[in-house]
Amino acid sequence: MNQAVTNAAETTTEVLSEELSRLTELPTSAEEAGTYMKNLVSLLQEFAVTYGGRLVIAILILLAGFKVIHILSRRVENAKLVTRTDPSARGFFLGVLGGAAKAIVGITALAVMGVPMSSIVAVIGSCGLAIGLALQGSLANIAGGFILLVFKPFAVGDYVQSGSHEGTVEEIGIFYTKLITIDNKQITVPNAEISNAVLVNFTGREKRRVDLFFTASYGDDVALVEKTLLSVCEKNPKILKDPAPFARLWAHRDSALEYCLRAWCASADYWEVYFDLQRDVKLAFDEAGVTIPFPQLDVHAAPGAPEES
Repeated sequence: MNQAVTNAAETTTEVLSEELSRLTELPTSAEEAGTYMKNLVSLLQEFAVTYGGRLVIAILILLAGFKVIHILSRRVENAKLVTRTDPSARGFFLGVLGGAAKAIVGITALAVMGVPMSSIVAVIGSCGLAIGLALQGSLANIAGGFILLVFKPFAVGDYVQSGSHEGTVEEIGIFYTKLITIDNKQITVPNAEISNAVLVNFTGREKRRVDLFFTASYGDDVALVEKTLLSVCEKNPKILKDPAPFARLWAHRDSALEYCLRAWCASADYWEVYFDLQRDVKLAFDEAGVTIPFPQLDVHAAPGAPEES
């Protein structure tokens, strides 16, 4: 039975090829134009009889298949097992699975049209090689996406810096990672670039340390300045008690003594603590009578130097 169907298909293909060969030469007269049109109509009729039903079925398979994939993708995306996974991994693998499912539907439609599977495999192999050579950068981005999901140097919602780019991770896609900057600009970074670059994850840990430096005059009591800095930290509820804040004389500068203040806080509170300390230390210095000196230069004139007229 299968052999008979194959023979019939081959016979039909030969007939269509013969009909098509008659249309390779364009008509040069009115009589030839009439014959040409008759052959064209005959070819279209033969094609409609042979492949019309298959074409309709293939189109229905494509429409129904893509619709089913869309529905299943929504259900899988809302499934409890999927919602519990990392958001970055969820979006990446849903995209890969959706693309693979659509490719399977397309191959099925081609098979219904009568295209031999051996030919489909050969075409896919040839196209895969050509596309692979043409899209080396894109394939590198896909590999970079897998690396990011396996080793997880960051997750959606983290604030990261990679090279000259930094921002909050909004999405880790198949080809690109989207970052949102502090001023709400969207940066699209190729996965190959971000997976191979030095990466700083500012929110990868629960705690961060705020390091600040303040100056006071040489005439101010060192113990008083250090006590004032620590008292500012004690009054700030967002600064952690463990590890304890640190305030010590750091360096002797040309016009002032420089003090180092280190305080730990939750990563999410970093910038709020940073700006609060800048303000509160200035107010505390004013209250304690600590002088914040301006740069100054002492000039000594040599004895007997002529005065300027």
